[in-house]
Amino acid sequence: MTCTFNHTIVAARDRTVSAAFFRHVFEAAEAPSWGPFTNVSLDGGVLIQFADLPEDAFPEIQNQHYAFRVDDDLFDRAHARLVADGVEHWADPQQQRPGEINHGHGGRGVYFRDPAGHFLEMLTGSYV
Repeated sequence: MTCTFNHTIVAARDRTVSAAFFRHVFEAAEAPSWGPFTNVSLDGGVLIQFADLPEDAFPEIQNQHYAFRVDDDLFDRAHARLVADGVEHWADPQQQRPGEINHGHGGRGVYFRDPAGHFLEMLTGSYV
C-alpha cells in the first residue's frame, strides 16, 4: 500500500465557524461529524476535523500553516470570495504584499488566515 494523507485535526475557537469558512472558501464538502469534531472533506478522501480548544486549557491557539493546492478555476472563485468578504490576504508569507497574489512555482498563490488565526496558503502550482 502506498502512503497517502488521510486527515488532520485543526484547533479552533468555534469549530462550526472554522468548518463553514473552509466550506465557503475552498468549496469543501460537508462530512459526517462526531464527538468533538466538525468535519469537512477534500478531494482524495482527505478529512479536516475541526475541534474546539478549551478556553481555560490553552489561552492561545498555536497557529499552524496549511497549504492547499487548487485548480485555476477554484483559485479564481476562492480568491474572489476572499476579496468580496474583506479577508485580508497577501502574496507572500512575510505579509509584505497585501491584497496581491503571487505567480511563483509555475502558478498563482495567496496567503490568508482562517477564523482561528491559522495561516492558510492556496496555490495552483507545486513546490515539487
